[in-house]
Amino acid sequence: MEEKLQTRIIFVCVGNSCRSQMAEGFARHYAREFALNAEITSAGTRPEGYVHPTAIAVMHERAIDISRQLSKSIKPEELLSYDYVITMGCSDKEIFPATFRGERRDWGMEDPFGKPLDAYRKARDQIERKVVLLLREIRSTWS
Repeated sequence: MEEKLQTRIIFVCVGNSCRSQMAEGFARHYAREFALNAEITSAGTRPEGYVHPTAIAVMHERAIDISRQLSKSIKPEELLSYDYVITMGCSDKEIFPATFRGERRDWGMEDPFGKPLDAYRKARDQIERKVVLLLREIRSTWS
């Protein structure tokens, strides 16, 4: 069987402490489940420098550990190497270099940062659904 090329996916938001971290965790989990050859990461335009403890806790409720993930930054030119750039609803459109040719999508997710636990759970559940749909779509293009 022919080896499929690796798909590079990045989830971007401002702080890279909640939504994009949860998306990275779900995408890594489901990519393994779907046998998808993908490099998955997340980053922020102004990273907080940590993964929010409540995001870690609500992902743990789904048996996904994001406690070892890191809050990191991204520069526009670094996006050129990704096939899919998913912004979470807070990133400035200016982040995309004019020469970006990959697939870019904005999920328009409400930021749970500083809100009650239920807001994190709601964001987590929305992100999970969107990640599964994205990975199924990517997998279907391989057929």
